[in-house]
Amino acid sequence: MRTIAATKPNNRMTHPYTYIDPNAKLAPNVKIDPFTVIHGDVHIGEGTWIGSNVTIMEGTRIGKNCRIFPGAVLGGVPQDLKFAGEKTFVTIGDNTTIREFVTVNRGTSDRWKTTVGSNCLIMAYSHIAHDCIIGNNCIISNSVQIAGHVTMGDWAWIAGVSAVHQFVQIGQHAYIAGGSLVSKDVPPYIKAVRNPLSYGGVNSIGLKRRGFELEKINHILDIYRIIFNKGMNVSQALEFIEEELTASDERDEIVTFIRESGRGIIKKFTKGSVDDE
Repeated sequence: MRTIAATKPNNRMTHPYTYIDPNAKLAPNVKIDPFTVIHGDVHIGEGTWIGSNVTIMEGTRIGKNCRIFPGAVLGGVPQDLKFAGEKTFVTIGDNTTIREFVTVNRGTSDRWKTTVGSNCLIMAYSHIAHDCIIGNNCIISNSVQIAGHVTMGDWAWIAGVSAVHQFVQIGQHAYIAGGSLVSKDVPPYIKAVRNPLSYGGVNSIGLKRRGFELEKINHILDIYRIIFNKGMNVSQALEFIEEELTASDERDEIVTFIRESGRGIIKKFTKGSVDDE
């Protein structure tokens, strides 16, 4: 590695105590604070700020106007015993903020990359493992631990100190309460709460903030009342929804998500379940 001097014309925003591999590709106006290490085969887009003591490893692609706070490690080797050194990647979208000591591992031969979308906020001490796909506008709160192969839809939010099992799918606009253990799939538009993790209603507040009209929110509520409150099994509920409810993008998305769920979806909370509250 070589030291990039802050006095060079194209690197006035790079501190002299930053180390950048000559094979890394940085936009001219990337700002990098001292004691950060940029490995080879790294791309960083315009307007991005990299704080002190950050390590950005081989295969990392960072978009425009991102903020990477001190101590973060991006593009680390997957913590997967099946990983055989194949060339894989981490991609971070535009306008995403990654706070202190976050770790994002690159992919394996399963998906070849780990993806974090645009306009996301990944809070301090969180971990995103290999082959995860995090959508756009997602929030991952402090100390959330996400295992490999997890998929998280746009606008989803995982509150602090939660742990997500490998291969779990989280639907768009879903909210998962803090301190949760997520071992089943969480369908779109809902709140997942309590212990064990259970259906807690539709994420109405989040949907209102994002411009969903009341009629659409009520339509989503009707769908989930059938799934969780009508005493049908999941297959019966989905058939009833398709036969009786007006077709919509939200209806079709919910039905498809549940039908394609690999781990099964969370259930409605029932008395007798273990509950910490």
